Amino acid sequence: MQRICFLLKVRQDRLAEYRERHAAVWPEMLDALSASGWHNYSLFLREDGLLVGHLETEDFAEAQAAMAGTEVNARWQAEMAGFFEALDGVRPDEAMKPLTEVFHLA
Repeated sequence: MQRICFLLKVRQDRLAEYRERHAAVWPEMLDALSASGWHNYSLFLREDGLLVGHLETEDFAEAQAAMAGTEVNARWQAEMAGFFEALDGVRPDEAMKPLTEVFHLA
């Protein structure tokens, strides 16, 4: 099982709305994530907009590809794109670059 951690930056003026959206993630999005192999997925948001994501999956590239192939993900990413800084023209899910794990206590 791979443990994946990534960082993104939520725009300061949209923090409250970002929290609201994630308090009510669409049920079909939750189903798609689970079916695509995303497990123990968490998002942590700091007051300055730093977003830390963590998930576990058998193969991150496969899990991303599986989600990219769903219609619900396309809709979700289109709605979420405006919340983030510095996406450089890519969707939020394409901007998730895993950090290198340097320590883990099992």
